Order: sequence, then structure tokens, then C-alpha cells
Amino acid sequence: MRIPFSQIDAFADVPFAGNPAAVMPLSTWLDDATLQAIAAENNLSETAFLVPDASGQADFELRWFTPASEVRLCGHATLASGHFVLSSGEPRDAVRFRTRQAGILTVTRVGAGYELALPAWKPESKSLPDVVAALGVGDVVETLWREGGYGVVVLSSEAAVRAVQPDFRALAATGEHQAIVTARGDTADVVSRVFVPAFGIDEDPVTGSAHAVIVPYWAEALGRDTFTAYQASERGGRLTCRLDGDRSVLGGKCITVIEGTFLLP
Repeated sequence: MRIPFSQIDAFADVPFAGNPAAVMPLSTWLDDATLQAIAAENNLSETAFLVPDASGQADFELRWFTPASEVRLCGHATLASGHFVLSSGEPRDAVRFRTRQAGILTVTRVGAGYELALPAWKPESKSLPDVVAALGVGDVVETLWREGGYGVVVLSSEAAVRAVQPDFRALAATGEHQAIVTARGDTADVVSRVFVPAFGIDEDPVTGSAHAVIVPYWAEALGRDTFTAYQASERGGRLTCRLDGDRSVLGGKCITVIEGTFLLP
């Protein structure tokens, strides 16, 4: 079986920045074990699989797999999937994806880039002592939690965010969740980094799902619904952020860096 394969850098203005995702369109779903094996073979933070949606609710069904497991929401691979669809086939300005745990997600063409509407998942105050200890941070402003596996540690500065050096084994032992460190920024309104060692990824380069959580937090903290964000990983990624009712709307560009065929025996 030959499966089309595109590797796309999402939230990137230039190649080799942002977060790479594999996008693979299918005619029908393969079994879950095969999907997981393909994602492990790709060895990217996410592989997105698309199947035409027969329900009429959206254009495509969409699922995301890390090298280790399926996830409930992935923003950068959704943006990459939108880029894949909107850059090929008949001209259109938007595409809708039906997901299994995050509802209907829409990617819309805006100028030279795209906007991705994700759920706005506001976190609530919660003590996270084991996560803070594993991150090795001491200048904590507050800690928060969002059901579904999103821990947020707010630090005092961008410099503090950039300086975080987690104990990844200890962090993985705290459970299957994202550990998000964030602060008011110098290079953007908000900066962050995201660590997910329990899912086989020590540090994720640019994480849309994390911004689904921190956008409502920072909109309230900054006192405005629109702001800029930078995820300060080694690759780095820039986003525009907007809180629109119950949606966290993220803006960014995508660049296709590889196109080819995956050969499945």
C-alpha cells in the first residue's frame, strides 16, 4: 500500500523552524496498531491521519499520533493538515475536521497564513509540587491545571522560561500530561515551553493544544483578547492568539518541506 506523505513545518516562517508534522491522507481507516506503528516509524512529534468524513459534519475525520500514543488534541498537526488540504485540490478558504475528542476544528486561510480555532480550555488554580520539582524551577508565580492532562506553571520572566532544564525521567513519572511553563515575554507578549516526556517527546517545539489552555489564562491576565506568543524551544515558533468566546484562535504559517510516499507492506 502506498500512502501519500507530507512533512510540514507548522507555526513556521522559514523551513526548519516551528513544529514538524507528518500529514497522511487515507481513503479509509487502518487499524489502530498500524496507525501507531506508522507514527513510530515517522518519529515526529505528531503524525496526522485524514479520512474523508462520511457523516456530513465536516470535510475530513482527523486523528493524531505521537511515536508512542494517540492524543486527544494536537494544534500544530491540525494547522499542518489544514495547510495540506488548502494547498492542494480545489480552491477553498477553510476546511473542517471532525475529531474524536476535541469536536469540530476549523482551519481558515488568512493572508499568507492560517487561523486555527481550538477549544478555549481555561485552567484552574491547583498545586503541582511534583511537576514543579521535576521542572527544577523556583520562581513560580502560580500553578494551574486543566482536566485532560494540562499542567501550567507560570514563571516570573521570559529568562526563567528559557532557563528551565527539567529532569525528564522525574517529569514522566508525574503522569501523562503536558507540563507547560509560561510567562510574560520580552520577544512577544507571552512566552512558553512545553514538555511531554510521558508521550515520548521531551520538549515539543510548538504546541497548539497548550495554547488552547494558556490563551484564556493570558487573555484575562493581560486584560485583552488578542496578543502575540512565542514558544521558546530550540526550533522556536511564533503565533498570534485571540480569545473568541469559547475558542482559542491561533494564527501562523506553514511550510511543506518533504513530499513523498510511505510504503506499507
